[in-house]
Amino acid sequence: MTGKEANTHGAILQDTEPEDGDRPTVQLRNAGKAYGNIRALHGVDLAVRPGQVTCVLGDNGAGKSTLIKIISGLHQHTEGEFLVDGEPVHFTTPRQALDRGIATVYQDLAVVPLMPVWRNFFLGSEMTKGPWPFRRLDIEKMKKTADEELRNMGIVLDNLDQPIGTLSGGQRQCVAIARAVYFGARVLILDEPTAALGVKQSGVVLKYVAAARERGLGVIFITHNPHHAYMVGDHFSVLRLGTMELSAERSEITLEELTNHMAGGTELAALKHELSQVRGLDVDELPDARDLTAL
Repeated sequence: MTGKEANTHGAILQDTEPEDGDRPTVQLRNAGKAYGNIRALHGVDLAVRPGQVTCVLGDNGAGKSTLIKIISGLHQHTEGEFLVDGEPVHFTTPRQALDRGIATVYQDLAVVPLMPVWRNFFLGSEMTKGPWPFRRLDIEKMKKTADEELRNMGIVLDNLDQPIGTLSGGQRQCVAIARAVYFGARVLILDEPTAALGVKQSGVVLKYVAAARERGLGVIFITHNPHHAYMVGDHFSVLRLGTMELSAERSEITLEELTNHMAGGTELAALKHELSQVRGLDVDELPDARDLTAL
């Protein structure tokens, strides 16, 4: 496919072929995943470039979790191609994805609430000192490194010895992002980081998503919230029932159009006719099918 083409929903689909000097760090070409007879993903194209935030939106069951699992190495794709730095790959473990610079920050964050911030920062990759078999944790160096890396991301904590569970949800998300950056992430997958946060804490997380982009990382931002996506996104992809309904650059789509696609605008247009038969319901503000095909 060259240039831009419209899919059956009238959405703009971007050409995934990179220009010279603009090769994506991670790219999916017509990728899919089947679990037996169940197709969870089909025909998905996605390109993640350094210094860009790619937002992936979709309702429950759209295929977002399956997409994360393929890119993070938890599951293997069964259709199409998965490329890292232009090279086809088939990850069999998350460690292989990490070794290629792909890190995932899940909603539960995989932290130990009662452990200090610095200990969680190095959890599973602790610094040690001394000769074997008398090696011990290099606590001073880990505290200093954690503090420096958090400050580089604009995160200032007065006490790194406080349990990470005492931090706000937004702060814990930011610590997880800084940890991934420190350990060499080039592509950062964020699994609905603002889903359980209030307005203020969501703003904190979005600020650090933008900071990760400024540091040259490619960010995959998974979210249900089109408003959050539009604040930081450079490219938007909307999944519906395992297929890519929309793929558009920021300059090609408005927040209203993105919201309509995310909210299932086509289904809402069909529902408008049915609801109009019910007395007492105002459906004038719901979109018509002709309004959505123009998006």
